[in-house]
Amino acid sequence: MLAQMKSLLGFGPKVDFKQLIKNGAIVVDVRTKAEYQGGHVKGSLNIPLNNLSNHYSKLDKTKPIITCCASGIRSSQAKSILEANGFTEVYNGGGWSGLNQKLLA
Repeated sequence: MLAQMKSLLGFGPKVDFKQLIKNGAIVVDVRTKAEYQGGHVKGSLNIPLNNLSNHYSKLDKTKPIITCCASGIRSSQAKSILEANGFTEVYNGGGWSGLNQKLLA
């Protein structure tokens, strides 16, 4: 149960997000437009979770995708939705500010 909770919140096995970005990963921020405008990962794509299904065509299924949100809950949901729709390399980056710190470190 603890492992599932950690995975849900983006604390699963260590992922080198910087390396994923170097390899062409796309960061998809699934917060609302207003939340996104309050701060976000540079270069990220803002697709609110409730609109995700309308924007699959904006995403390249051949590239890694890192989802993020405010805390990791919506990004976990987005990861599941993308995987259910044929995206094979999707990572939950958790909260955007923590992800941003990892990318800038």
